[in-house]
Amino acid sequence: MTYPLQSLSRRAMLATGAAALATPLIARRALASSGEVNVFAWGDYFQNGEIPEAFTKATGIKVNVSTYGSNEEAASKLRAAGGKGFDILFPSVDTRPNYDEGNLLAEIDESRLKVDRIEPALWRSSLELGAAHRGKRYLVPFDWGTEGMTWDSSAVDVAPADLSYAHLWADGLDSKVAMRQKSVLITLAIYLDSIGEVPSNRAMDLYKTEEDTRRIFDACVAFAAKNKANIGAYWNNATEATGAFTDAGCTIGQTWDTTGIKLHMDVDPKWRYAAPKEGALAWMDTAAIPSGAENVDQAYEFLNFLMSPEIGGMFANATGYNSAAVGASAHLSEANKTAFAFAYQNGAIENLWWWPMFTPWFSAVREEYSEKLTNA
Repeated sequence: MTYPLQSLSRRAMLATGAAALATPLIARRALASSGEVNVFAWGDYFQNGEIPEAFTKATGIKVNVSTYGSNEEAASKLRAAGGKGFDILFPSVDTRPNYDEGNLLAEIDESRLKVDRIEPALWRSSLELGAAHRGKRYLVPFDWGTEGMTWDSSAVDVAPADLSYAHLWADGLDSKVAMRQKSVLITLAIYLDSIGEVPSNRAMDLYKTEEDTRRIFDACVAFAAKNKANIGAYWNNATEATGAFTDAGCTIGQTWDTTGIKLHMDVDPKWRYAAPKEGALAWMDTAAIPSGAENVDQAYEFLNFLMSPEIGGMFANATGYNSAAVGASAHLSEANKTAFAFAYQNGAIENLWWWPMFTPWFSAVREEYSEKLTNA
């Protein structure tokens, strides 16, 4: 039986199996090996260096980290290199079709993977979201998170239960709103559907036909153009998203969860993050082995290390993302537990909008309309 991701809570996802995996990491680590592993990851995944250093200490394997800021950049660079140059990377699950042409990814060898360390519901449900192609698995669930809303609670008076995408387009917010073009097109579709202005089956009609995609996006761009004065900054990666608030003067915006959570913890408690009542966008990032990887054994050893509960908790504490490792919740900081509870109130987990797997036309059409939105 496949369990829908919408039914998951962080506690349910991460708590199972914690007791069984509670023995110290040092007692469970793999036999020491040698060599290196070339890691291609999102810019904020390993930026403090703690996890790569811990892995090298445990295994003797050197970790070389290169970074990217978007799924498009990751796929483009891997394609340009013919699937070579990296041993592991972390695509979002819905973008797997971008790697099919040229066979850029290797099939996952489950005999090398400690599958029992991965939350079973995510392991199963990832197949529906894009982890498999023609009956073979190419992606392994690694972490998940959301794209909801961050706001300055001293300037915008709103309770989490009342938070809405409508707040991004309210009067009196000239140049105060931050957003990512490709995502705000989706949330506008969700919002306009929720108020009955542009029916779209909660934006899922975007994936039916190219005609439907263009019909809905035309309406979204037109709506945004009427309210363009609100937009203070566009962002495309984690650094730009944070800068929209700390440097560009935005007081509210559509962001990844980690942006608002890290602003709240590291910059000023006035910054808050929560899921809007229409539903936050939800994503799952995965681990993949490129078809041209040279250090395959080391890549699997690194992935198994990442999915241990202690390292899963370390990763979540450092990034604000939710690890797919069973038992990681036992190693979360109290601050992260509190931030999660604040962000996802009143059934917000059940109301998440999970990115579907790309249809053949969707990516190109969305890029086209992102440009139209920017130039509107």
